[in-house]
Amino acid sequence: MPSVLFVVTAADHWTLRDGTLHPTGYWAEELAEPHRIFAEAGWEIALATPGGVAPTLDELSLGLAGGTTPWRRRALRGYLDSIRAELDRPRLLAEVDEEGFDLVFYPGGHGPMEDLAVDETSGALLTRRLASGRPLALLCHGPAALLAAKAPDGSRPFAGYRMTALSNLEERINPFAWKASWLLEDRLCEEGAVYRKGTLPLRPFVVSDRNLHTGQNPQSADKLARKLLGVIADEQIV
Repeated sequence: MPSVLFVVTAADHWTLRDGTLHPTGYWAEELAEPHRIFAEAGWEIALATPGGVAPTLDELSLGLAGGTTPWRRRALRGYLDSIRAELDRPRLLAEVDEEGFDLVFYPGGHGPMEDLAVDETSGALLTRRLASGRPLALLCHGPAALLAAKAPDGSRPFAGYRMTALSNLEERINPFAWKASWLLEDRLCEEGAVYRKGTLPLRPFVVSDRNLHTGQNPQSADKLARKLLGVIADEQIV
């Protein structure tokens, strides 16, 4: 039975350039949709956060800013409620052995911009996972966690990889993002990523390069998860 480790932000805010603490956390669709798809496929699922802290839902993701219909928002909330026991008792990231999982998956939300982008434990995990050649996936703001990854010689292990993440254009749709200290697309490019984005904003777009699989935005959650079903199925056949 395939297994997946969800590494989820423990942050409940994003510190903006003026010192404002913008309330945030994980984005509903980015956690709920892949979790549902993997669960329906019969996968074993584990959740972990820095410090083992129960992750915070960004309520904006279940409001108009979520960009989905009222029916869809109710469905997402209902699913998150159904896995409440998992969300309330995540594993301590520092005690998790990612080698025991077929896939490591990082959902987004603005939370990773606050904690996972500078978390040494997560950065070390990502460095090991990239080097292992085994599947790793990050969605939307999830790739911010890669900024904490460093090879022993100080280089960026993801440099030269084609990948995507939330674009500057999509980020600036959020009024508060104009006060951000940095934007993810810019930082990934500065650190050596070969950044790609879809022709149209807020449309599904997925990039795969070697063992790294990334999705651009919340709308990419379904497409990325289903891509990963195939990736893991192919690996298990081999």
